[in-house]
Amino acid sequence: MTGLDGLRAISVLAVIAYHLHFRWAEGGLLGVEIFFVLSGYLITDQILYEWRTRSGFSIVQFWIRRMRRLLPAMIFMLTVVVLWLLITDFSRLQTLGGHFVSSLFYVNNWYLIFHHVSYFESFGPPSPIGHLWSLSIEEQFYVIWPLVLLIGLCFAPRRGRLMLYILGCAIVSAIAMAVIYEPGADPSRVYYGTDTRASAILIGAALAIIWPSWRLSENVSSSSRTMLDMTGVLGIVMLFIMIGQTNQFDDSLYRGGFLYLSLITAVIIAVLVHPANRLERWLGCRPLSWIGKRSYSLYIWHYPIIILSGPVVNTEDASYIRIALQVTASFIMASLSYRYIEEPIRRGTFWAGLKSLRRSADGNQLGLVVIVIAIILVLTSWKKDPVLDAPVTVSQKPVQTEKLQCGCSDDNHSAENTDHLAEGSGVTAIGDSVILDAAPFLEKQLPGMTIDGKVGRQMSQAGNVLDDLQAQGKLGNKIIIELGTNGVFNQSQLKSLLTSLQDSRQIYLITTRVPRGWQNTVNDNLREIAGEFQNVRLIDWYSASENRNDLFYDDGVHLKPEGAQYYASVLIDAIKQDKTY
Repeated sequence: MTGLDGLRAISVLAVIAYHLHFRWAEGGLLGVEIFFVLSGYLITDQILYEWRTRSGFSIVQFWIRRMRRLLPAMIFMLTVVVLWLLITDFSRLQTLGGHFVSSLFYVNNWYLIFHHVSYFESFGPPSPIGHLWSLSIEEQFYVIWPLVLLIGLCFAPRRGRLMLYILGCAIVSAIAMAVIYEPGADPSRVYYGTDTRASAILIGAALAIIWPSWRLSENVSSSSRTMLDMTGVLGIVMLFIMIGQTNQFDDSLYRGGFLYLSLITAVIIAVLVHPANRLERWLGCRPLSWIGKRSYSLYIWHYPIIILSGPVVNTEDASYIRIALQVTASFIMASLSYRYIEEPIRRGTFWAGLKSLRRSADGNQLGLVVIVIAIILVLTSWKKDPVLDAPVTVSQKPVQTEKLQCGCSDDNHSAENTDHLAEGSGVTAIGDSVILDAAPFLEKQLPGMTIDGKVGRQMSQAGNVLDDLQAQGKLGNKIIIELGTNGVFNQSQLKSLLTSLQDSRQIYLITTRVPRGWQNTVNDNLREIAGEFQNVRLIDWYSASENRNDLFYDDGVHLKPEGAQYYASVLIDAIKQDKTY
């Protein structure tokens, strides 16, 4: 079934594109859901085959095979990451102890849930093994599902009834995701949860019950063959559309979207496992088949390579040289893992192969490849690489940039910046930790303005903050809203808030710069909504801070003193240009 290798290839390439932050692959995280459906189908199909043809099924042998297939490669990757951090960033390694242990025992997803670690909304250097939560869900399935399925086969031997039971459980899982999910809030709980993500695996399992690969016949009519192929092509097209048009903060994704994707994937799998399909010729082509066979290795290696070789702070456009090196390193490590660890251990030839490797020229070549990988990682993670990082040109920045770089903060400079803004008694700013960074400079240049900032504040809290300020008589006729740094928000929430402020007030929304997946979604929402209200103006901090790594601390979000001063000047200039002030 080489067509399934092609589907695996599509899935892992989508995930890699997502982790590289390509705008056209914001739905690349759906590749994980495809893997879940595939796992549910293949494992159930395998168990049923052994149950029917061998008059029994050895759960212990099944578990051993799964461990030999998955554990060695992951241990190898974890070992390399530990050694790398031990050499380059020991303090970071110390903070990730729980992540490593929980990943090793395949409970990482629940560790992240109980420790409130967000997949989407977290600051500081991300964990290089933050992607292993999905392997934990799969391994939990491998442990529990054979027992559940064998019990089901005993009490519900009819395939139709058993399939309905499994689909019922899948629907319960999807409903749990929809109920637990809170619009506008961090979706990590439902994203990580075994209970809320089980629907994909169960849909794959239900398909295996009624559509086992080993019972399908190639003898079908030409019209049926054509219908089969057309169905498969349509399914793949819909898959690409979802990957291109979905992002991790779409409410619809958690309220039926994942379920919809799983059903589409199940249809594609049903086509690809059928011996009469012709779609396999394309999806089973050599490049996709090669990638698909190594999809597990690519999945576990690409993320630590991307994270460990990326710059700590990056306010510049994507470096395609860096991306090319990261992808190359990922493919090389995946190939090495597959060839020298995964396949030999699965086939029981690891030690014999290791001895022969020592005696052959391949051993020297392997050592050279490892050295090349290390060089690539060093090059891509080098902060001031003149090749990878484009130089900053002053001409691209506002005039104030040069003044602020000089550290000018005397009274004359303050007066020059504020012009006729002699005081800020009519200005109110609410926000999160970013507005707190800029507060001293705002208060100095706009004395009397009201600033209400709080670390971790979300857009959903803005209404209550403004109501409190109104009750205290501190709400001016100029309102600055700096929110979105800590996560995405629901558009309807902000629209409702702005509608309530449609009197004589002027509202300023500020785009965000935060090196996380929600940055583009937040900024797109702000731009769209700002254009719908006449009294709303957008201050584009994202563009103003482009190519200015020097303004930020290592998390890429919080501002150094010179960055906070520059931020304040951007806000003040925007207000100064407003004729209604």
